[in-house]
Amino acid sequence: MAAQSAPVLRGTLRLNEPMAAHCSWRAGGAAARCYRPADLDDLGAFLASLPAGEPLLWVGLGSNLLVRDGGFAGTVVSVAGRLDAWRFTSDTTLEAQAGVACAKLAREAARRGCTGAEFFAGIPGSLGGALAMNAGAFGGETWSIVTAVETIDRKGRLRSRTAADYGIGYRTVTGPQEEWFVAATLALGRDVDGAAAQRIRALLAQRQASQPIGQPSCGSVFRNPYGDYAARLIEACGLKGYRLGGCQVSTKHANFIVNDGGASATDIEALINAVREAVRSRFGVDLEPEVRIVGERQP
Repeated sequence: MAAQSAPVLRGTLRLNEPMAAHCSWRAGGAAARCYRPADLDDLGAFLASLPAGEPLLWVGLGSNLLVRDGGFAGTVVSVAGRLDAWRFTSDTTLEAQAGVACAKLAREAARRGCTGAEFFAGIPGSLGGALAMNAGAFGGETWSIVTAVETIDRKGRLRSRTAADYGIGYRTVTGPQEEWFVAATLALGRDVDGAAAQRIRALLAQRQASQPIGQPSCGSVFRNPYGDYAARLIEACGLKGYRLGGCQVSTKHANFIVNDGGASATDIEALINAVREAVRSRFGVDLEPEVRIVGERQP
């Protein structure tokens, strides 16, 4: 029997890719490999070509990710700007791939005359990450409008699943293992008063006034504990503006850590831990990070 030839991949593979270029904190070590697929078929072929057990890290806009300075000894799949197709399949049904920016979905829904996606304007990531963590903003959450998703596994096989296949909570999503989100179907409502675009502008103005827009950050660092706000607890500890290395707790919003001086991932992680310890010591509350921290510490 003739040996099968390796698949012809059409995406871009880079070795020792600096992850600071893929994370909104603009800090972090390098990934051993980084693949940007040409499209969904190409992604399937690439995944099928990997060794079993290869460490995988999926990255969109990198707004909830910190890669330690020692780097990630595996393969990063970067979908932002690649898996970015979207379409309306009915007046109020929007299908979008994982690499589409949440803010774009908010704008396109409003332009179509739909409501229900305005909160996406306040999420600085892409749809794939929003699905993985049930991202939310301004009182809205991703899975409140999801009816179905498409996933892909390590062998490049696609599956269609419904929202009922997942356990959804505050900033948490549990479901089938070793599958990653590549698309979702969103159920929206009709914007009968024509005010969706106006609501988006108001939400963005609120965000601009209350968050350190324009400075490298990951958005909110910590989940809000039940019945309280992480920002309130951090500020009550006197940590607003507290600096460590090239990063600091934002003076504008205490649940943001900004890189304002060439911070390393080590600096940022140390500041996260310092904030957690201060809040735990004073209030007995263990703040849980929203941000995902991966990779090896610098030797």
